Amino acid sequence: MNFRAIQYLVTLAEVRHFSKAAEMCHVSQPTLSTQIRKLEEELEVQLVERSPRQVMLTPIGEAVVERARAVLGELEAMRAIARRARDPHSGTLRLGIFPTLAPYLLPHVIPGIRRRFPRLTLRLFEEKTEDILDMLERGTLDAGILALPVADERLVTKVLFEEPFVVAMPEQHHLAAKPNIAVSDLEDEELLLLADGHCLRDQALEVCHMAGAHERLDFHATSMETLRQMVAANTGITLMPTLAVKPPVAPTENLTVRPFQEPAPSRRIAMVWRKSSALKEFNEEIADAFAAVNTDLLKPPRA
Repeated sequence: MNFRAIQYLVTLAEVRHFSKAAEMCHVSQPTLSTQIRKLEEELEVQLVERSPRQVMLTPIGEAVVERARAVLGELEAMRAIARRARDPHSGTLRLGIFPTLAPYLLPHVIPGIRRRFPRLTLRLFEEKTEDILDMLERGTLDAGILALPVADERLVTKVLFEEPFVVAMPEQHHLAAKPNIAVSDLEDEELLLLADGHCLRDQALEVCHMAGAHERLDFHATSMETLRQMVAANTGITLMPTLAVKPPVAPTENLTVRPFQEPAPSRRIAMVWRKSSALKEFNEEIADAFAAVNTDLLKPPRA
């Protein structure tokens, strides 16, 4: 069985388009189509339903693709073992990180990682938590940085740090007069939250429920920066993780932040990878590098 044909099938399953799949695999469309037909002939089943407008997998095709992803993941693991045997700190590491952390953490840690591992190619994927977990399962990521909890016994979890939340509000909001905020101060407040699918939304909802606050139902942001600008426009208040209000993030006009009273609500950040990964020892080293973020950056700003 041809490994390239398996790769072509998996890529086609992801994009559902022969031309796009061929482009991603750096081959011509006829070559890709021929290889997939040969794979069907070898297996003696139809894997793909072909129509002018749409490409679909047959039910057996879906089952084969699921197995094919596992095979390709193991193949990549074999390559990784060989690379690490030659040079433990070289090669490529594919790392997923979620959007409400990536732009605020990476500038602080990537320069140090590049100095520490100059021969390493670090490929970063900014994805939602559920997508990172799916990519880890399919073997298209080597590791992920996520907010806990992560309920998957197939993954190794290494805690990196605890990141407190702060309250972001317009400068004239009545809570801005307080040097710090008790969770109970949020009772009956209307909070702006991210849309479904963002782990920060779930964490903010937990704080809302504790405080007796409620979310503003007519607006759901798609990014942290949208939340920031909506608060500055006097639309409401929100919770933000501490790193999102620290340099190099520029101050926002008409937006002020206040820390919570202890014990402050927070999120626990961890690095995860498959227990079967060939990169276990190296992942530990990379996790240590991410955990070495300056502790002052994790202290909420004071009024």
